[in-house]
Amino acid sequence: MLTILDKSRLQITIERLACQVIENYIDLTSVALIGIQPRGVFLADKIYDQISNMGVHQLPQYGRMDITFYRDDIRKELHEPNKTDIPFSIEEKNVILIDDVLYTGRTIRAAMDALLSFGRPYKVELCVLINRRYSRQLPIQPDYCGKAIDSIISQKVKVEWDREEVNLY
Repeated sequence: MLTILDKSRLQITIERLACQVIENYIDLTSVALIGIQPRGVFLADKIYDQISNMGVHQLPQYGRMDITFYRDDIRKELHEPNKTDIPFSIEEKNVILIDDVLYTGRTIRAAMDALLSFGRPYKVELCVLINRRYSRQLPIQPDYCGKAIDSIISQKVKVEWDREEVNLY
C-alpha cells in the first residue's frame, strides 16, 4: 500500500480545488456542484464547505446524484441505489460533477446521462480528486484534478475519508 495523499496534503488539495472553482466563475450563482453517489459526495461536501468557509457571498447550488440505473454494468451485479437530491433546476447552469477517482470514464458517462434527466445545463465540467491516467475506456478528462497518477490495471485507488487519505493498492 502506498499513500498518495495524507491528511494534510488532502486538505491542501481540497482547498486548491475550491479555489479553482472560485477563480473560474465570478458569479457562483450560475454554478451547481453535484456530487456523484456514493463516493463523490464526500469530496463534494468538502469542496462546498471549503467554498463556504472562504467568505464567498454567493454560494453555488449543491446537489447529490445517484447514477445506479444509468450504469452500463448494472446487469453484472445488483446495485443498491442511493438518494438523488437536486432541489434546483440545472437549466442554463454551469454544472460541476464531482467524483473521487476517475478511472475508465464509465461512471462519468452514466452521470452525464443521468444529469440530462434533470434538464439541459449550459456547461458540464468534471472535478475529481484522483485522475488515473492511461486507463480510460471513454474520452473523458477532468477540468479540475486534485492529483494525476499513473497506475496499472491491477492496482486500486482507495479514498479513505474516515482516515482522510488516498492509498494505492
